[in-house]
Amino acid sequence: MTGVHNGEAAEAVAHRPAHKRSASATRTALRAAAAFRFGKYGYEGTSVRDIAGDVGVDAALVYRYFGSKEALFNDVSGTGKIFEPLLSEPVEAIPDWFCALLMGPSREGGFPHPVLSVLRSSGRDEAVARLRADFTDVFSRRLAARLDGPDADLRAELLAAWMLGTSLMRTEIRPPALASAPDATLERYLRAGIEVLLGAAPEDGDGTAGDEERAAGDD
Repeated sequence: MTGVHNGEAAEAVAHRPAHKRSASATRTALRAAAAFRFGKYGYEGTSVRDIAGDVGVDAALVYRYFGSKEALFNDVSGTGKIFEPLLSEPVEAIPDWFCALLMGPSREGGFPHPVLSVLRSSGRDEAVARLRADFTDVFSRRLAARLDGPDADLRAELLAAWMLGTSLMRTEIRPPALASAPDATLERYLRAGIEVLLGAAPEDGDGTAGDEERAAGDD
């Protein structure tokens, strides 16, 4: 999957010696380092020098590529960039994309979590508004437009909520069952939930279907 492979590539290039990187690879490595720093320490707790140091380049290169610390923050905290590859996947391949994104080693900083970047930063009202706008564009509008059936926007937003909550639980909170679940077991549950949200919602509009099922059970 494009989005996942790009994320793995970003992590790999972030640890290569600077002189072996192309300009494009260096920008990718700086984005990966910035996503980790902003997610863990917030905007105020992160310096351009820290980000550059993680990649092994001079801080001036950050300003050259991104213009400012604020511009770099906006670049890596926007959900549009993180989830853009999702919108090019066939709908039937979306469960694969999400499972690949959410699974794997649950290590701190392994996922550039946009919610953490917002909560740990100053100017939260503005950051929350930008995050809401990004999610509305990517999930409520663009992904929802690709889904059949009723409540497509709600289902797309629930998919985003589940994905973000699961990633936060795995990378930051790490409860024992979720942290130790075998990959096959975790993937089975993830796929089941994702496929329900991608498909049309059960038709129980006035409760008739549910009543009929309960009546059948009573017999």
